[in-house]
Amino acid sequence: MDRLFLDANVLFSAAYRENSGLGRIWELKRVRLLSSAYAVEEARRNLTAAAQRKRLAKLVEALEIVELIAAVGFEPELPEKDRPILQAAIAGRATHLITGDVKHFGPFFGKRIKGVVVSLPAAYLGGIQKR
Repeated sequence: MDRLFLDANVLFSAAYRENSGLGRIWELKRVRLLSSAYAVEEARRNLTAAAQRKRLAKLVEALEIVELIAAVGFEPELPEKDRPILQAAIAGRATHLITGDVKHFGPFFGKRIKGVVVSLPAAYLGGIQKR
């Protein structure tokens, strides 16, 4: 079973527009969806409409919220604001970090970092269709 850690931009995009294509992630079978309070708060802070925040709250109900453990023992080469995302994915024993952040996570796409494969949502969704 895959354990998908969802970055704030994935949460934001899924909640931003009703019937977002990213909503497919919540429909997947045999996956466990994870995120962190840090990611959820970042997504919430960037959503401006009440309906968007309500959609986010509904999506969050299906997530396992991972506590960031300071003793992950790994300082990724990322901007400081993005480090807690990868560290929480590692702490939560995620198999995949799903992110749309090409600027900061782009060099890591398709690579395994401490057991976590960093992937764009479309790449992950396309890959599972081939299984």
